[in-house]
Amino acid sequence: MSDPRRSPTLRRRRLSATLRELRARDGRTAKEIAEELEWQQSKLTHMERNEWKLPRVLDIRALLEVYGVTDEREREELINLARDGRKRGWWHPYSAMLSEHYSTYIGLEAEASEVFAFETIVIPGLLQTEDYARALIEAGPAEITEEEVERRVQIRIERQRILTGDDPVRLWAILDEAALRRPVGGAEVMEAQKRHLVKMAKLAKVSLQVIPFGAGAHAGAAGAFSIIRFPESRDTDAVYVDTPAGELFVEDEEEVRRFHVAFQHLSGVALSPLDSIALIAAEVGGT
Repeated sequence: MSDPRRSPTLRRRRLSATLRELRARDGRTAKEIAEELEWQQSKLTHMERNEWKLPRVLDIRALLEVYGVTDEREREELINLARDGRKRGWWHPYSAMLSEHYSTYIGLEAEASEVFAFETIVIPGLLQTEDYARALIEAGPAEITEEEVERRVQIRIERQRILTGDDPVRLWAILDEAALRRPVGGAEVMEAQKRHLVKMAKLAKVSLQVIPFGAGAHAGAAGAFSIIRFPESRDTDAVYVDTPAGELFVEDEEEVRRFHVAFQHLSGVALSPLDSIALIAAEVGGT
């Protein structure tokens, strides 16, 4: 099985950002660069927007020549990003059933250093048990086969390897008390899910907070979201929002900052991690 923490998605995102920087440094427009290379302008625009499927090394070499990049280390780094960006992540066998945005999210999450997850009515995906995930997927709006249900459950469980493998991600999860009260899958499934939450919350890099009903209205009333932060500062944070109208990615720095502020407010009204664990543990007879 491939390394879940090695993501071609992040490599493509980083390559696109670098190409934008190189053109800004060059000072010419996308149209001018495309004309020199005898490309359609849309080709370069897609590359800079990270809208490509697989980078082509020959295209990157051509851009390096046009931008006058002669430093061997810089050239090699960008060419390696293109090569790595052509590889397939562990989720590729499931790609037919995944939306483009969800595939991108999985790819970015795979190599995150930190994930800040807020959920309103369900347990965060990275902390779900198989039975809980199965019950959620079966209750979803899509009419899917039993086989596809199991494949979707497997995707969710596979994602969780980032919490327990080598160099685990730092997860800070905040959930509304409603997520604990909603009996997904029935009483037995929920009890097992709560025991699992207590177990996972004891991991060194997992923090779990619960916002009690008594907190009233809060900054997460608009819905759930996840913020992804990466090991290298050059990879800017991204926000993933799953809405009834479809998934949404937010990458504008000012908009991402607003989500960070909202998360801080949510943490402030939530129970402390210790009190949150105590609340959940009390419902399942301790730890």
